[in-house]
Amino acid sequence: MAGTKGAPGSTAGNRGKSTKPERKLTIPFENNAIAAVLFGEFDANLAVLEARLGVEAVAHGNLLSLSGPEDACDLARTVLEGLYARAQKGQPVTPADMEGAIRIAAGRAEAGTVKDASSPVSSGGKGEIRTRRKLVAARTQMQSAYIKALEQKDLVLAAGPAGTGKTYIAVAYAAQCWERGVVEKLILSRPAVEAGERLGFLPGDMRDKVDPYLRPLYDALYDVLPPEKVERGLETGEIEIAPLAFMRGRTLSNAFVILDEAQNTTSMQMKMFLTRLGEGSHMVVTGDPTQVDLPKGQISGLSEALGLLKDIDDIATIRFSRGDVVRRELVAKIVAAYEEAGES
Repeated sequence: MAGTKGAPGSTAGNRGKSTKPERKLTIPFENNAIAAVLFGEFDANLAVLEARLGVEAVAHGNLLSLSGPEDACDLARTVLEGLYARAQKGQPVTPADMEGAIRIAAGRAEAGTVKDASSPVSSGGKGEIRTRRKLVAARTQMQSAYIKALEQKDLVLAAGPAGTGKTYIAVAYAAQCWERGVVEKLILSRPAVEAGERLGFLPGDMRDKVDPYLRPLYDALYDVLPPEKVERGLETGEIEIAPLAFMRGRTLSNAFVILDEAQNTTSMQMKMFLTRLGEGSHMVVTGDPTQVDLPKGQISGLSEALGLLKDIDDIATIRFSRGDVVRRELVAKIVAAYEEAGES
């Protein structure tokens, strides 16, 4: 496989021509079949490694030859060995997994903890969420911090741009807790705020009208749990997906509760929701403060809560940035363009 120059925004490849010593090394992998999973179909995973780290990776069966700047080769070896351990457990390794492993390993290396730079995707627990259907692994340092916060705090506020995994990780962690019996119920909610459309003009009954607003929550749930388990949970009431207005007057005990798109709550709605937290419950509030659809002049409940609750030790606040966008590189560029326009 031919080596490629680092893509814009990459860790090692964006430094231009390295003045550091060049290195060549060969990494043997014990199992040919597992090595094939690691390298990816048509070596797609290795192409990501080359683009992001500015190295050349050439596969010969179960052997992989690396050449390039010494620090980049060392980082590539750490990433590959970590992901090989993941593949040994029967888990897939995708180009997105390779991208995430590089981000986390590079972040740890820059922080001076290179000896611990193996990605959480292969660390056997830390930075991982495991449901019966899927293993969800952190792809950035902030995602890893997010999962850690979910493990340690009963209330987590997560704010940041689209594509950072705020909702998906919350739903996956909630599903894991439900499957393990940590909670008895999953409650997923969103404010039904019209982003330029009107509920009344949608066809059907009330459920038909509000379901389009809740569809992203359904999609995430079906992605991390078997469909039949989701259907059964919806029928028995163990899984509830409902507009925010349906939360008023309730005490939510022994449940995992997620409020998505919370930037579209008013101050009073946010207070109402947060005070529903009952015994044995966990709560996650997610949203993007830059995409508020409230009427002009209304204060976003999420923005207010981020300020009011920041000093309470029992509450974790996670703030994602455009550097945490994992949806795809183009989304990160779009977010950056809008941020720069807003700053100017």
